[in-house]
Amino acid sequence: MVVVDDSIVRGTTCQKIVSLLREMGKAKEVHFRISSPPVTHPCFYGIDTPTKSELIYNVKDGCLAEICHFITADSLGYVSVEGLNQAVAGRCDGGFCNACFSGEYPVDIVDNLEQKQLDLFLREVG
Repeated sequence: MVVVDDSIVRGTTCQKIVSLLREMGKAKEVHFRISSPPVTHPCFYGIDTPTKSELIYNVKDGCLAEICHFITADSLGYVSVEGLNQAVAGRCDGGFCNACFSGEYPVDIVDNLEQKQLDLFLREVG
């Protein structure tokens, strides 16, 4: 069975999905395909993502085999940052933010960030 998901952040959701599919007897093999690049950096613009040290890609030092083992899938594949950029080229007027994949944040720190968010931002990228 091939399962497509939008992203893997901590890996726990994928792990649960694989477990459920196997328990139900619906899949002899489970192959995960992720329609985004690996999430390597937190989002400071409204998406609740953990710190860099909690992201599964960073926890496993970018080793796809270890991430695959953690989620108990038979195989794992991601879209590359370059592949994502090519897929959306010419379709996003004014661009899009891919900071959680690339670490390239589109704007500088602003004064009106909540202190907790500002502290996280400074700790992770500053």
